[in-house]
Amino acid sequence: MIKKITVEQLQVGMYVQDLNCGWMEHGFLRNRFLVKGDDVLSRIRDIGIRDLYIDTERGLDVSQAPTELEVEEALEQDLVQVVAEEGPPEEHKVSLAEERVQARRIQNEVLGLLSGISADMRQKRPLSLEHVTPLADDLVASVCRNPDALMGYSRVRRLGRYQLEHGVNVSTLMVAFGRTLGLDRDVLSALAIGGLLHDIGKTYLPAALLNKPGQLSESELTQMREHVAHGFRAAVAMPNMPKIALAIIAEHHERMDGSGYPNRRKGEQISRYGQMAAIVDVYDAITSARIYSSKAMEPHEALRKLLEWSSYHFNPELVQHFIRCVGIYPVGTLVRLRSDRLAVVVESSREGPFHPVVRVVMDTQKRYLSIHDIDLSKLTVDSEERILNAELPSRWGIDPIQVLQLPSS
Repeated sequence: MIKKITVEQLQVGMYVQDLNCGWMEHGFLRNRFLVKGDDVLSRIRDIGIRDLYIDTERGLDVSQAPTELEVEEALEQDLVQVVAEEGPPEEHKVSLAEERVQARRIQNEVLGLLSGISADMRQKRPLSLEHVTPLADDLVASVCRNPDALMGYSRVRRLGRYQLEHGVNVSTLMVAFGRTLGLDRDVLSALAIGGLLHDIGKTYLPAALLNKPGQLSESELTQMREHVAHGFRAAVAMPNMPKIALAIIAEHHERMDGSGYPNRRKGEQISRYGQMAAIVDVYDAITSARIYSSKAMEPHEALRKLLEWSSYHFNPELVQHFIRCVGIYPVGTLVRLRSDRLAVVVESSREGPFHPVVRVVMDTQKRYLSIHDIDLSKLTVDSEERILNAELPSRWGIDPIQVLQLPSS
């Protein structure tokens, strides 16, 4: 049986099933292992683990510890409660179909820009915001017109382009997050710049380190963490760099309990923008297939984990705002409908987070259906159609990313 325990309850003889730190390069060669000595206990505590999951069939038990299923059920209830407290969402200014044209252009231009900045950094050419600021403003404008366009494209991942796409995605999510918090346009632009450049320091790291499969050694971890300082130095040297963007670059790996890096800042020692960036950076990372962590979480599962981790590592209030920002069923989530049809969320709704636009693809008998969209907010009064729950795409052989790119009939 899989159970959740605190790190204080962990003992020699227990079998670690999950260190419960999906964002972290932790230095252990395996994610699952038997705790054989006190040195392992010390290492787990030293890297900032606060709670974790054990397999009681392969090691010692903690009798009163909750099971993994009990934890997930409680988190799901909390997730629903968080979203239920949300006010009415803002109506999109343009249709999703219309905004996708602009969103695709912006995404491609930003990817090219980030690639160019990386090349300039490697050649030690001076950097400027000359081309960054206009594109950041375009990105802000797109999110303000209809955030689902860029957020939908953020689900489309291409092999070997994680670092570039991660910058675009973090920027998009930071702007959407800031908009949910009611921040003004100038701040949103600074958030966009910070998101785009938050990981530029990785340009100075060896490609072999960035692309290494599996976990990193302790020395490699130390080297990897230096990207924050590298990036901050490069950003400070850029004329007119917004202070908000600098905070994002400097603090996106800090954690509320002081377990982050590079300065182990705690609580309010971390700026609000740094706290936001920590949430967004982790969300995009764990929903991506990375070199050293090939399995990407589904968006709904990732939100549950953020809620769980907010007990120690992230600002709980901001995590709740972020969940309301992306919705309980983010774009790209596979859901089961009451009619036993399976659909992918393609657009949020101004009627609330439980009534998005979904794209039907299959039924629960695994029979493919004609591809069509349903706006769950516009069904007739007597309709009983609704979302029952999120589903694992692997269970049904459905690729939500492919579905997002299909035309609807």
